[in-house]
Amino acid sequence: MRVRAAVLRESGGPEPYAQSRPIEVTTLHLDPPGPGELLVRVRAAGLCHSDLSVINGTRPRPLPMALGHEAAGEVVEAGQGTGFAPGDHVVLAFVPSCGDCERCVAGRPALCGPGAAANGEGTLLGGGMRFRADDGTRPYHHLGVSAFAEHIVVSARSAVKIDPDIPFEIAALFGCAVLTGAGAARYSAQVQPGESVAVFGLGGVGLAALLMAKAAGASTVVAVDVVPNKLELATGLGATHAVAGGSGAVAQIREITGGGAEKVIDTTGVAPVLRQAYDATRSGGTTVTVGLPDPEAQLTLPALSLVAEERTLRGSYLGSCVPRRDVPRFIELYRSGALPVDRLLSHRIELDEINEGFDRLHEGSAVRQVVVL
Repeated sequence: MRVRAAVLRESGGPEPYAQSRPIEVTTLHLDPPGPGELLVRVRAAGLCHSDLSVINGTRPRPLPMALGHEAAGEVVEAGQGTGFAPGDHVVLAFVPSCGDCERCVAGRPALCGPGAAANGEGTLLGGGMRFRADDGTRPYHHLGVSAFAEHIVVSARSAVKIDPDIPFEIAALFGCAVLTGAGAARYSAQVQPGESVAVFGLGGVGLAALLMAKAAGASTVVAVDVVPNKLELATGLGATHAVAGGSGAVAQIREITGGGAEKVIDTTGVAPVLRQAYDATRSGGTTVTVGLPDPEAQLTLPALSLVAEERTLRGSYLGSCVPRRDVPRFIELYRSGALPVDRLLSHRIELDEINEGFDRLHEGSAVRQVVVL
């Protein structure tokens, strides 16, 4: 079949993207699904910094690449042995966990070895590529999903079945922003009732972490960002304090929390901000980082503090979640009102507006934008 898709041909181009147009919306051939694969009609796909990092070149990927990794849609055709059926509504996760490797068996599918290898190579989990341009070249897949397209073929290991009453543009957020942010607060930081929490970076991931910290019973939640309207939104979502990002943020957090927050979550992917997050954490506390920094970025810490203050610095990928367990679990929290992730959706856009959407993401003027197909 032929589908419209957003393809990045070169990375590292100039901004604004509305003028340089690094992403081309073009028509591609899409091969049918093989065994263990699904043909999905994409209904909504979110714009994320993980996409932006490929566009600006800070996270190199093979090109040309059909972009997008946070999505929800409807199964059109199911290959042999998938356990899915046409008409199923699905959320797509950006790590296609094989289920058999050492990490998957240990209950850590976000660290799946074959899934990570396929994502790095720009293929589906089984090694195949399903897009084909008119000149015969095959655009690579982004994180096994390539969500900015009318239809896609994915591994069934990338898909989680959901109830059909959840609007697609809300369901899409659970594939990355909610899994990563809410999962970081629940599983990586293990926020407990009565604890103090600080969140650096208030995009979709950071605000999802904030919402989960509140749902977990945190008594003090400090929201940190350089964009004033995001601080205002965070306050409306339950943050007890809002702090402008910058050189004075650490001192303010330490004063608010009486010596530092017990749990601090950094979602920015900026090494100096991660250092601030560490400095804003009290002795005995935990600092969690979920952002993806430039591969060359380095972090310097006072080594003695790790021992003398019993400090923990922890990375969190996919929120340390198990998607097939946690997407339904987090959706139930959304239904109950405890996790109002619909309030993170700031823009609904069309596929042809995608370059402009990434300008907004780069500028920090959007929280979560969703392409509605």
